[in-house]
Amino acid sequence: MRLAIIGGGGFRVPLVYRALLDDDGHGRCEEVTLYDTDPGRLRVIGAVLAAEAARASRAPRVRATTDLDEALAGADFVFSAIRAGGLAGRVRDERVPLAAGVLGQETVGAGGVLYGLRSVPQALRIAERVRAVAPDAWVINFTNPAGMVTEAMSAVLGHRVIGICDSPVGLVRRAARAAGADPAAVRYGYTGLNHLGWLQSLTLDGRDLLPGLLADERALGSFEEGRLFGARWLRALGALPNEYLHYYYFRRETLAATRAAEETRGAFLARQQGAFFTAALAETDSPERVHARWERTRLEREETYGADGRAAAGGGERDSCDLEGGGYEQVALDLMRAIAADRTTRLILNVRNAGTLPALPPDAVIETVCEANAQGAHPVPVVSPGMAELGLMLQLKAVERATIEAATTGSPEAALRALALHPLVDSPATAARILAEAAEAG
Repeated sequence: MRLAIIGGGGFRVPLVYRALLDDDGHGRCEEVTLYDTDPGRLRVIGAVLAAEAARASRAPRVRATTDLDEALAGADFVFSAIRAGGLAGRVRDERVPLAAGVLGQETVGAGGVLYGLRSVPQALRIAERVRAVAPDAWVINFTNPAGMVTEAMSAVLGHRVIGICDSPVGLVRRAARAAGADPAAVRYGYTGLNHLGWLQSLTLDGRDLLPGLLADERALGSFEEGRLFGARWLRALGALPNEYLHYYYFRRETLAATRAAEETRGAFLARQQGAFFTAALAETDSPERVHARWERTRLEREETYGADGRAAAGGGERDSCDLEGGGYEQVALDLMRAIAADRTTRLILNVRNAGTLPALPPDAVIETVCEANAQGAHPVPVVSPGMAELGLMLQLKAVERATIEAATTGSPEAALRALALHPLVDSPATAARILAEAAEAG
């Protein structure tokens, strides 16, 4: 099996390679091609991967290229994880909305719309080259905003593009442990959009553990989402929200915490990763030194993830089990295994709705429980969300579709509609100001 990683100079690529090293199953990956527009970053990440491979008895071959078609040729799977505009673009996406008095965040609110306007055109270019060069390949999309980008790419690739995210699987894992169950043994019901979903059930041997967990204040306080949202609100909801819903349910608190922070998350990552790549580029002749530097940087990144939300909720550290890696690499590997080996596997994925939620169009991409096999990923029947949850989903889907329209047609009206309709902006005047300042900034 051959895997092409688009965005192969990305900081978290070694996590994907590490997951491949641990895979000794039938049809395991034999070759990985890293594609990136920055040859320096490719050299650094290549050194990290070389150190990882040196510790394994059997490791996939690694190639690196700055030619997209060369990377795609012969690929069975394409992992797309690009950052349009780099971290400098993310910093602008955060600062411009904050200056206008609304939340600036990578995938949520005005920042997510601005990021989508940049990501969608590049993602569509990748989709078109996949269709031309590797039409039988499966595309696994992690490019943010993941649901929106997957929906845009599906217009070109149909069901052969599947979006993934690490937030839902992390929520299931933490909730199961808090309920005293093995995460590998539970079934779960989860529905929503990317970064806007709810865990509605958590069953073991046919018994739903979620009501008991919601009633147990001590258990809720033992994991991140319980502390983030608070027992009272979770019991009122009757479900466990994805961590990103903290921006919606506690918008005043998260905005205040973000404004009070010394720097935005994007500014922190730009500073941290800039220092890492600059130092590591001078050490690529010593893969072990580069790997040790990467590991230290990765751990700091994981420890500080979601710091603004935790600050708004009253502090607290990340659970130690969440510091080993983002989790998305395991979702990607499980999905590739399911397709390559035709082994039906249940995963939470971003796929076309296909009638799962009648209120949304069939081709709208949702994030829900799917069964994946050689035919792709297909949603399983779900309990329909409540009116409040469905209403929020419908409004955000309208925002996503307006963003895609603006990104593909250049329509200023669609861009204004995308921003103004977002519940974390909710002002045409503020939306117009953000668009003007974003255009001037970059």
